[in-house]
Amino acid sequence: MMYSTPKQSFSTSVCAPSASLPSLLKLHLLPSSQLCESLSNVRQLYAPQPSALPSKLFLPTRKHRQLIHDASVPDSGYASAEEDDCECEEEQGHVASSGDDDRLDILRADPLERAFVIKWLTSFIARSDAWVSTDDIEEKEADRRTDAVETATKLLSAFLSNDQDEQEDCSITRSFEFATQGGAVVRVELNDAPLSNEDHTCVGLQSWASSVVLSERICADPARFSLSSPTKADRSPLRILELGAGTGLLSIVAAKLLSSSSVSPSIFATDYHPDVLLNLRANILNNFPSFVPPPISVHRLDWECPDYLAPLDQPFDLILGADIIYHLDHARWIKSCVERLLLRPNTSNNSLSAGGVFWLMIALRIGGRHEGMFHTVEDIFPDAHSPLMLLEKVELGKLKGLGRADERGYLLFRIGWVPC
Repeated sequence: MMYSTPKQSFSTSVCAPSASLPSLLKLHLLPSSQLCESLSNVRQLYAPQPSALPSKLFLPTRKHRQLIHDASVPDSGYASAEEDDCECEEEQGHVASSGDDDRLDILRADPLERAFVIKWLTSFIARSDAWVSTDDIEEKEADRRTDAVETATKLLSAFLSNDQDEQEDCSITRSFEFATQGGAVVRVELNDAPLSNEDHTCVGLQSWASSVVLSERICADPARFSLSSPTKADRSPLRILELGAGTGLLSIVAAKLLSSSSVSPSIFATDYHPDVLLNLRANILNNFPSFVPPPISVHRLDWECPDYLAPLDQPFDLILGADIIYHLDHARWIKSCVERLLLRPNTSNNSLSAGGVFWLMIALRIGGRHEGMFHTVEDIFPDAHSPLMLLEKVELGKLKGLGRADERGYLLFRIGWVPC
């Protein structure tokens, strides 16, 4: 069922709660005016019924028409970037911008933003007594702080009054269109299922901006990512593995790009959480309704304790991953998996092969517990003195209207074996 949000008059300053709500670590320094402004932003975004979410939401198709590859300036990332009000780099004129209403619809339906608001309101109310009863403030300021706490309490009550079952049933359908070099369009439709508040390992139920940015670059130049059709001289099927596949965008894009290949590739999408794997299979079937069996096989893979039974018992020509590092141990676990799974160079029989390639995209986050996580990749994949090394690193700007508020851009890593 299509969902349409009733048109309301919103301030143009309404932005993501994760960007507007202040840190509670310095609550004692916050004046009531700043906090009331932040609460007003939340109220405008979710008014008049912050607890009401549709059971199914279809978002506008995101079209990526303009090719980002420019052979005259190789690997330069995005050519033009500016800073917006949140000091985030955004690509200008590259993605068709949605109207304010569409932007607010998407933001309002974001379950991560909603969870952030609930957690923030809960923490603020728990700490509010000391903030309200500070000795060195005037009576009017104390009254305003009391009003702010009351407003926060009403907002939290409105959020929590929604029936839990209805909240868990909410899902989002996202549609993407990526332009290719030849003028064709790769279309993908994904279901984003709601996240669990108790289990952080189910983050793959959501489509992350890193996978969208990487998919765009892959479609713009498939050959660079080893996704062009094999030549007659090489009739062996390409083996492709996606780590932390989530909703499956990278695997689906790869399968669509190679759908006309004379040699069908073997594509394997892996993840860990059972709910993620279930949603992943559903997305693959939805994007390849006429394929029996579908061109992508889904498998469970635990990076910490991997099981290398078939089909993970054979090496892969290409490994893909987007926004899969959000814990200090992840880079180390992933390196161990890649060392085992990535095709090694072949110098036998007078032939020379550079081996497989691992492409990894990671978000540059400017705050929170995931800030600076990209350093773990640079530390664990050094650029020298290691058989498996970081061959290339490209920084990309943030696309307008895409990604979370704490993302300022992305890093694309090309990782492979030391050249012979």
